[in-house]
Amino acid sequence: MTIYIGIDDTDTETSRGTGRLARSIADELAPDYQIIGVSRHQLYVHDDIPYTSHNSAAVIHMESQGNGSIRRLHTLVRDLMMSDFIEGSDPGLCIIERSRIVDDIISFGGRAKTGVLTQDEARWLASGHQIILEGLGGTEDGVIGALAGVGLAASGNDGRYVMKAKTRTMTGSRTVGELLDCGIDRIITEEGALITEGRVSMSKFPKPALVGGQAVLIVSGSDGVYRDLVVG
Repeated sequence: MTIYIGIDDTDTETSRGTGRLARSIADELAPDYQIIGVSRHQLYVHDDIPYTSHNSAAVIHMESQGNGSIRRLHTLVRDLMMSDFIEGSDPGLCIIERSRIVDDIISFGGRAKTGVLTQDEARWLASGHQIILEGLGGTEDGVIGALAGVGLAASGNDGRYVMKAKTRTMTGSRTVGELLDCGIDRIITEEGALITEGRVSMSKFPKPALVGGQAVLIVSGSDGVYRDLVVG
């Protein structure tokens, strides 16, 4: 059973970022759960929305493997977040099973990319669909991004993976085969052409976009010589 864990507003301008916290939580859960990856989702940037630097949410994608209830998972993640609470942050946490995702959740995520939403909207939607959504300090505005993040992740067509399997070890220049073995599903050009051989030079490490539910690395270049692009 696929589960999405969305977190947002866990940082301040001088602290570690939300993405790093999400990766840390994923590492802590890995001994007991199958971690698929961690994705980043860009939300709306507006003067009426408090945010640290980019207003993005992070989502952990995982499989439960039948090892414990969703409530147990909630307690584990909540405790991990509270143990790394940053004074001045406004964290929110959302946990939802794939089977509970409905169009309204995905739509909420889409609207969070183009407009200003409220905690009341997020909490009402979560309550109506029996979704775990909790503020963990400060103003608790992070509940908006946490819910939006899981909706966007579940859509399969938003954001990019900042961690998936061994992607963060793929630095420098790598063969297409190495990249396809490290957790990337497909490699395509900006024009959509499928790349099956050659080498790709990484600006840092590959950050494949979520496209059609897959981790898709988009590259520029030709004739077997490519460079990764950060998309999503």
